[in-house]
Amino acid sequence: MIRKAVIPAAGFGTRFLPITKAQPKEMIPIVDTPVIQYVVEEAVASGITDILMIIGRGKRAVEEHFDRSFELEHLLEQKKKFKELNAIRRITDMANIHFVWQKEMNGLGDAILHARDHVGNEPFAVLLGDTIFRSKIPVTLQLAEVAEKYNGSVVGLEEVKGDMVSRYGIFDGTHLQDNIWQAKQLVEKPAVQEAPSNLAIASRYIFMPEIFSYLEKTPPGKNNEIQITDAMQALLHNEKIFGVKLQGELFDIGDKLEFIKTNVLFGMEQEDIGESLKIWIKELAGKR
Repeated sequence: MIRKAVIPAAGFGTRFLPITKAQPKEMIPIVDTPVIQYVVEEAVASGITDILMIIGRGKRAVEEHFDRSFELEHLLEQKKKFKELNAIRRITDMANIHFVWQKEMNGLGDAILHARDHVGNEPFAVLLGDTIFRSKIPVTLQLAEVAEKYNGSVVGLEEVKGDMVSRYGIFDGTHLQDNIWQAKQLVEKPAVQEAPSNLAIASRYIFMPEIFSYLEKTPPGKNNEIQITDAMQALLHNEKIFGVKLQGELFDIGDKLEFIKTNVLFGMEQEDIGESLKIWIKELAGKR
């Protein structure tokens, strides 16, 4: 059902300054792989073959990462580094990846609206690049299956601590079955005392194409930006929206501490450095 995905990647990445002054936040690595590659791999594993990235000024490195590098490929071939050669060729062959520019930073809702012509009259996925997941069933596929079953828009959900709700779009709904909910209300970054629940929207969405009509009419909200949560709340007056508590392990790359933890965890699983890293961590813990 879902063939297309949109990955907004135009933000400034202010939480990771100064590195993001010249380096796209989406290219910050988890060990040796940029965050955005994990996001693309999730989309591809979910059966998506067509990806549109919304980029902005200073994001050329994102385009170049998914483009061919004939000089590098030739060098690796000459040096018989076939493992590395296959790894970089796989990046360019994963999916059909397109780019469009968001000239002004007007929020996530505005970024998604830039995908209207590309998406057309199809349902589509949205994957944000500041969160990656590991799961038996790719989380975007988990949402796609629910979207197909109920023929409606779907958001990924995770439970967060009460004092963290003001950082997220919050979902309030009725439990339908298993890990599936139907939305009653969606609130963008509510104050702790005003949050209707602790179910946060977890960086993954499936939208029916009708969302574009609502985005067009959505005025600037929090931070004077067009918020996707506000458009979804308007949509909710006429259409059903569902939520899925995601089954998998979430890594919040937008948080510095979580970013470091993720690098350590993924590093310990690397074939070439894993054991040495574990030994170093044990030695470090003993000294502290």
